[in-house]
Amino acid sequence: SQITTLINHKDKPKRSDKTLQAIQRVGQAVNLAVGRFVTVGEAIANENHELKEEMSVACIEARRAGETIAQLTDVASLDHPESDSHITIFTDKTGVVKAARLLLSSVTKVLVLADRIVIKQIITSRNKVLATMEQLEKVSSFQEFVQIFSQFGNEMVEFAHLTGDRQNDLKDEKKKARMAASRAVLEKCTMMLLTASKTCLRHPDCESARINKDGVFHRMRLALEQVIEIVTDYRSNGENEMAPISIYSGIKEFKNKVEGLRENLYFLSKENLSTMLEVILEHTEDFTDSAYTSHEHREHILELSKQAKMELEQLVSVWMQAQNQKTKDLMEDLEVAILKTCQCMNELKREVHSAATSLAADLLKYHMDHMVLKALKITGVEGNLEAVAEYTCKLSEQKEQLVEMCRLLRHVSGTEPLEITCIHAEDTFQVTGPQIISAAETLALHPSSKIAKENLEVFCEAWESQLTDMSTLLREINDVFEGRRGEKRVYLSLPRPGKHNANLKALKPVRLDTEEQAKIAKLGLELHLLTSDVDSETEKWEDQENEIVQHGQGMSSMAYSMYLFTRGEGLLKTTQDLFHQAEIFAAEGTKLASALHAFSDQVHDDDKPLLLLEAEKLISMCKQLQITAKASVQGKSATFTKV
Repeated sequence: SQITTLINHKDKPKRSDKTLQAIQRVGQAVNLAVGRFVTVGEAIANENHELKEEMSVACIEARRAGETIAQLTDVASLDHPESDSHITIFTDKTGVVKAARLLLSSVTKVLVLADRIVIKQIITSRNKVLATMEQLEKVSSFQEFVQIFSQFGNEMVEFAHLTGDRQNDLKDEKKKARMAASRAVLEKCTMMLLTASKTCLRHPDCESARINKDGVFHRMRLALEQVIEIVTDYRSNGENEMAPISIYSGIKEFKNKVEGLRENLYFLSKENLSTMLEVILEHTEDFTDSAYTSHEHREHILELSKQAKMELEQLVSVWMQAQNQKTKDLMEDLEVAILKTCQCMNELKREVHSAATSLAADLLKYHMDHMVLKALKITGVEGNLEAVAEYTCKLSEQKEQLVEMCRLLRHVSGTEPLEITCIHAEDTFQVTGPQIISAAETLALHPSSKIAKENLEVFCEAWESQLTDMSTLLREINDVFEGRRGEKRVYLSLPRPGKHNANLKALKPVRLDTEEQAKIAKLGLELHLLTSDVDSETEKWEDQENEIVQHGQGMSSMAYSMYLFTRGEGLLKTTQDLFHQAEIFAAEGTKLASALHAFSDQVHDDDKPLLLLEAEKLISMCKQLQITAKASVQGKSATFTKV
């Protein structure tokens, strides 16, 4: 950011001492920062001999560029006539640009080399863990096992620290979620590996104990492999392992393309749109074919799928005509067709969401008593093989239900990280179910074995813990659907039915005509663009706790929920909700204005009157908005004008 300041200075012919001093300060600050950065780079180079030479060269380049920038911005080296207090000559601007480029490329090189070292550390740590796992797998005596497991524990702790730091550094939310899932598997499996191995050592001839242990080792190896894939950005079997697209992301992309027709009638083909819809409707078959989808939901999904095809046919027909002749009537018909198609897709989205989340809520409620697990533990200790077999069948049924629930929830999860969490949950139920069964069979064959009993407990706990996680996941999926979280934080001081407005239930929804819908959609879009501007500005502030930043973010977030209202999404369901939100928005604006007034005391140059002028404007606009939001109106037309 300091370099950007330097490069972007305006080329005025005359410069005040103040400007020159500021530029010199920036030049020195850059040089000092480079010095500190390079010192760390050199220390890393000394510890890692294989990259020492490359790292040293990059550090020398960076240091040299930093010094060049400091020299070029040194006021003392500028010759300026004594008689003139305003300096007429400035430094060599192209020299600064060249030095800045060299500096940025060498700094990038240092970062990339340091990153390679971190990746290498993680791979080395993983290799240690794998080697010790192999020893643990082959061990035949308890004493030897205890010794090696102690070493294994230390290595896993080191691996957890390295991968935890890496997870925090990842910018890609998708990779972050995958890394978190793999690390969770490794953490849980470490305890399972201990009890499963001890059970196998105690009962060496027991087939179910061996199957149980092998399952744990296999799962740990897969998780270790996935961590390395994420860290190195390498997939051993190509990208095909990634999950197919979800209904949510399909609908989102489809709607974006449809709404894009307003701006450009020629940017995609009708076949392209038809294929996108076909893919979405194919995925809805996961719901309509599922034995766990209610009859009512199945019927609604089929009806909406049929309607979506019809709406798209109508849209394509008008769109093709509009490509030939852009008359006002045709463009209005196109707008109607776009709105109807998007409305239908929103209803389909709502229906599959309802089907998936209501099934999940019912299943989680039904299985939260853990009756089957309790029965397995009791019948296992009794050595009742017949009863254990009966309850393992019930557990397998439960597993199938939960796996299906995860698959359907993935379609409606709303964000990629939540989608990955659904896939991880599905995988956990898929793997843990058979492991509980093998652990229960082992206990039934050796009912007096303390270690077999403890082993079954560990696997049952993993199952119970995953069920608890599913309740949290379901809550988060509902939050995203309601616009309470997800791609953007949405402000939450909103009216809840019954809390602020007792008469909300009595309000009938108003149908807007096409022109009104288009006007609202356009205003909403403008609001959305403005929130993006505000967000990109607030992100530039180093001090995110600053009062001005926080009020700005609060207002942006409220404006975003108003934008969602124009799309028929989010938490604001009625016009009353919108008006209430507008009042809170205005109040937040007034707080921002007073924070700006306080801040203006620290500003002493030409910017102060400008800042105070903006604060005054803000106050009068907030007052105007408060008056508008509180004004009572009657009838559709007046309400629309107020909106």
